[in-house]
Amino acid sequence: HERGQYEFLHPLNDVNMSQSTNDVYPTALRIAVIMEMKSLMEAMRRLCQTLEAKGEEFAHVLKMGRTQLQDAVPMTLGREFTAWAVMLREDAALLDEAAKLIREINMGATAIGTGINADPGYSALVTEYLNRLTGLDLLCSPDLVEATQDTGAYVHISGVFKRTSVKLIKICNDLRLLSSGPRCGLNEINLPALTPGSSIMPGKVNPIIPEVVNQIAFLVIGNDATISLAAQAGQLQLNVMEPVIAYCLFQSIMVMRRGCRTLADLCIKGITANEEHCLKMVKDSAGLATALNPYIGYEVAAEVAKKALATGRTVYEVVLEEQLLSADELERILTPDNMLCPARKSGR
Repeated sequence: HERGQYEFLHPLNDVNMSQSTNDVYPTALRIAVIMEMKSLMEAMRRLCQTLEAKGEEFAHVLKMGRTQLQDAVPMTLGREFTAWAVMLREDAALLDEAAKLIREINMGATAIGTGINADPGYSALVTEYLNRLTGLDLLCSPDLVEATQDTGAYVHISGVFKRTSVKLIKICNDLRLLSSGPRCGLNEINLPALTPGSSIMPGKVNPIIPEVVNQIAFLVIGNDATISLAAQAGQLQLNVMEPVIAYCLFQSIMVMRRGCRTLADLCIKGITANEEHCLKMVKDSAGLATALNPYIGYEVAAEVAKKALATGRTVYEVVLEEQLLSADELERILTPDNMLCPARKSGR
């Protein structure tokens, strides 16, 4: 037949029969989000595995732990990296759970969820065929009126994106602190030197990959705010703000996926540790006094720390000078094995 001879096949009465923009568009969006999420999850797993590998590599590197940017107690550099991996694996599990909410579709709802102009068996049949085509485990919503107007699943999944972004910011800021200097900062690790850092300061190398990932995370957090505003802006039986929700969701997934891969491959993999410098800072730190609490008491240990700071001597030297403990006792107490995990006092 000629184009336009709609008496034989009509685009609305035949091709679009039982369908509406209000159920087809949201269903297509959910299918696309699920598919895009797979690549994001893969990128997050790669980042976690890279952090875990560095944790194993640095398991023997003794360093000073810090709270509120002040010396706290010793730890290993490896524990620092594995803790970051655990943080992100928690969010990967949450994303997997959040993706399950997106599986519920509203096909057959037609205009507002009542299913007007659709065959009673259409919802079940179209869901079955979509599962065959996509390989996904899609579910037909039990309440199509609710499903047509509610965008809560997008708010939830975007909230997990935001949570992950907040953690990525924290990790990247830690990397920048730990690599700061190199002479006038912490200088515990070295980030890969990818580009010259300045056109005026020779030899300066900036932590550009953590800075890139920070900016990606800022964008995702902003997208989450947009999604929240769009989700609450729907009126009555339909939310017409889904296009901007879709735009922000896909942008967040794309930049987070690229950011995780970039952080893993161009930064984490190439990090090296300044082992001798880390150990020296542990030995010089007044934070070692914390390990002496069970043996000489909090007040005495605090005085030791103050005296060490005031005189420029080590905690070890002050304790010996004050004859608070013997050299043998100090050696046993201040061994890495005793400081890095719970330990019983001798005789208990």
